[in-house]
Amino acid sequence: MKELINILHIGGYSCVIANKGKVRTFTQRGVADLYDLLTQEPEFLQGALIADKVVGKGAAALMILGGIKELYTDVISSKAMDLFRTSDVKVDFVEEVPFIWNRDHTGWCPVETMCSEEESAEDILPLIRDFLERIRSKK
Repeated sequence: MKELINILHIGGYSCVIANKGKVRTFTQRGVADLYDLLTQEPEFLQGALIADKVVGKGAAALMILGGIKELYTDVISSKAMDLFRTSDVKVDFVEEVPFIWNRDHTGWCPVETMCSEEESAEDILPLIRDFLERIRSKK
């Protein structure tokens, strides 16, 4: 895990994932990379180790649904930690915060807001799908 954390910080990536002898780096903001992996390459997440900069409840749900084994993150929201406590994922972090800020630091991250009251990772998935479809259709 230490190697992944070094790659994350030195390379300036948003997320680094290792599985089956392969290490991949990711740069999209938010939950897009995790969602794309879960829906297009779910086998890469199964049993994976992840180093991520910021994990909110939406990212936590995608990681749990993907069956990851272990997570390191610099910052994690309390709601994400609550979700991880219902899973078998080993989680290590530097700082737990009440919520994840949006990009402008004017309020909650929209995904964190949208997921905040949901009880399970399964309930969060369609919300993230709809959110990403709306954003991607505007580009």
